[in-house]
Amino acid sequence: MELTTALLADSRCREHLVGVEHPERPERFDAVMDGLRKARLLGRMLPLEHRSATAEELLLCHTREYLSVAKHDVEAGYHQLTTGDTDITPNSWEIALRAAGGVLNAVDAVVAGKARNAFCAVRPPGHHATPSRGMGFCLLNNIAIGARYAQRKHGIERVLIVDWDVHHGNGTQDIYYSDPTVFFFSTHQWPLYPGTGRADETGAGSAKGTKMNFPFPAGSGRKEILGAVENSLMPAADRFRPDLVMISAGFDSRIDDLLGGFKLTDRDFTDLTRRVMEMAAKHGGGRVVSVLEGGYNLSGLASAAAAHVEALLQT
Repeated sequence: MELTTALLADSRCREHLVGVEHPERPERFDAVMDGLRKARLLGRMLPLEHRSATAEELLLCHTREYLSVAKHDVEAGYHQLTTGDTDITPNSWEIALRAAGGVLNAVDAVVAGKARNAFCAVRPPGHHATPSRGMGFCLLNNIAIGARYAQRKHGIERVLIVDWDVHHGNGTQDIYYSDPTVFFFSTHQWPLYPGTGRADETGAGSAKGTKMNFPFPAGSGRKEILGAVENSLMPAADRFRPDLVMISAGFDSRIDDLLGGFKLTDRDFTDLTRRVMEMAAKHGGGRVVSVLEGGYNLSGLASAAAAHVEALLQT
């Protein structure tokens, strides 16, 4: 049987932030699924089961103290995490556990060869969550946990994380800043939340050179972002030789997003996805796990996600 793209789509993720006026709203999940449905992609994908991440799995990237505080804040009915600016509702902890656990199921499917690649339509997003605090719209760093899980459970040696969200994935960078086995690449708008991601942030110690940041001004688009991938990341990937490639797929870098000023089009996301797939095919057996991050214009999110997934489905 020919391998296809796996889809992790847990409808329960809609329950996070229900009733709250917020850009990261439940309708984002509906928009992604509607986009895939209208593009007639759902029938071509392998649906994945959902599960909650375990405490042991969360500890791969987060401190025990932070996990205790975040769980307490949610269960106590707070409106925000006490570690920062992350809005929460009474079931946010349970939903965050399912988002992280779903990504781990996607890693299992791709590394075990049950799917060629995977797209995880999860919320809340994760790339701002550091080892010790939730930030932005993020409680748990879904993609970072997935990368370390792939290494610990499946023996994957080197993971490349490509983050094209309009905001810098500071949490992912923090978690792996001194780790030479995880290459982190980010294009992001500058200046913009969270204020990190300077070009001189390249890693520490033996990891120096395995973190690559491209801060671009508002108005940047295909030339800058695809150019950074083709001219800088692809040669770096040839040197790094990743065994698994993961994508922090933020579609708030698309034109007309509510929170960003980038100008990427659906065609640009298609081409970005193809370049990532080329790197994975060359070095990692074609293994790609993509994890939804931002994207706040619902119609734009729908069409960009469909373009991304359609590219993932192409052999």
